[in-house]
Amino acid sequence: MTTPFTVANYFAAHAKVASTMNLDHFQAGIDLIRSKFDAGKKIFTCGNGGSASTASHYITDWNKMINLATGRKFRGISLCDNIGAITAFANDISYDEVFAGQLKSMMDEGDLVIAISGSGNSPNVVKAVEYANANGADTLAVVGYDGGKLLPLAKHHILVPSFDMQMCEDIHLMFGHMVMKTLCNNDIKIINLD
Repeated sequence: MTTPFTVANYFAAHAKVASTMNLDHFQAGIDLIRSKFDAGKKIFTCGNGGSASTASHYITDWNKMINLATGRKFRGISLCDNIGAITAFANDISYDEVFAGQLKSMMDEGDLVIAISGSGNSPNVVKAVEYANANGADTLAVVGYDGGKLLPLAKHHILVPSFDMQMCEDIHLMFGHMVMKTLCNNDIKIINLD
């Protein structure tokens, strides 16, 4: 028997899932991203579907807001945003290679690859992490469900232990906001164009 949807029940479900998460892993993920930012390394994100949107959202926020708050360059790249590259790899090689193929041309040793997946089992995201691990990059899996293949594969992970995809996607996006607030020292400048 499922609980009927209400706004109150949705927020209650968030609170219940939050109470089961390892917050130390969230902090470790934030600290890892800060260390890569401080070292001037590139930070790549990737995912499919809603996770692709989250990957893009992370980089949009981090590139813009962290620079506005600190004056420093955040070297973020979403592997989901170049539709020409994605379709070229998918058409000419395999959809499984759309992220790893891009990493082969841009990633350097010491960079960070953030892999976002509700299930943790997306083949193209798994291949990106495998490539990054084998070529001297750090990897952070932002996953839901039971973590899937990415949980043990990535060097670091953040797990939202829920089989509700919307819950996972909400909290994955919240992690991006936590990173932004931390790296901006909670000094988020609002640009008013009026």
